[in-house]
Amino acid sequence: MQKYKGKKDLIKKEALVQNRFSSLRENMVQEQIISRGIKDIKVLEAMKKVPREEFVDEDMKDAAYDDRPLPIGFSQTISQPYIVALMTESLELSGDEKVLEIGTGSGYQTAVLAEITREIYSVEIVKPLYERAKKILSKYKNIKLSSRDGYFGWKEFAPFDRIIVTAAPENVPEPLVEQLKNGGIMVLPSGPSGWSQTLLKITKKDGKIKTDRICDVAFVPLTRKKFN
Repeated sequence: MQKYKGKKDLIKKEALVQNRFSSLRENMVQEQIISRGIKDIKVLEAMKKVPREEFVDEDMKDAAYDDRPLPIGFSQTISQPYIVALMTESLELSGDEKVLEIGTGSGYQTAVLAEITREIYSVEIVKPLYERAKKILSKYKNIKLSSRDGYFGWKEFAPFDRIIVTAAPENVPEPLVEQLKNGGIMVLPSGPSGWSQTLLKITKKDGKIKTDRICDVAFVPLTRKKFN
């Protein structure tokens, strides 16, 4: 009887925790994202659905919905929720795109994309982060992951309708431009490490490249040295 009661209490406690995170998630969308001008319903619904607390370390779960980036180890971060929403909205996803993500990281941005569109190809150079993300994202059937140098993209599956880069190269990588489909959009931060960078929206049309500035940002640099 005591064992049954203990199990029941555990289930009740877990439900309370989930309700709390659900409330924090709703508040995050309202106060951090909608209030800053994000309007795409697909983006808002995805961010209401994806449990951000599952993509951070245990000791960071209570801070999962804070309005800031959080460390995930190996000098990498999970981006501020608003930046995730802004970059996702800037991709202009209809729901039928093949997307390349450079920098899986925690897997949170990957999951948000997977809730919205058809196929996600995501690469992560830091092997331990890749292994962790692979476990967390295993429930998604439209995500394919690889551990490789993201600077060179994923040529085997190119071209891509959309490309998103979640760490900052100093300059826009030419291999990524080449792997972007005609009519495609790439969103990435670019600029020197240790300084603020510029979030760019690159559109490829009829062989021509158009670059628009979105805003100033601060991202970790795009890692080229491979971690094992």
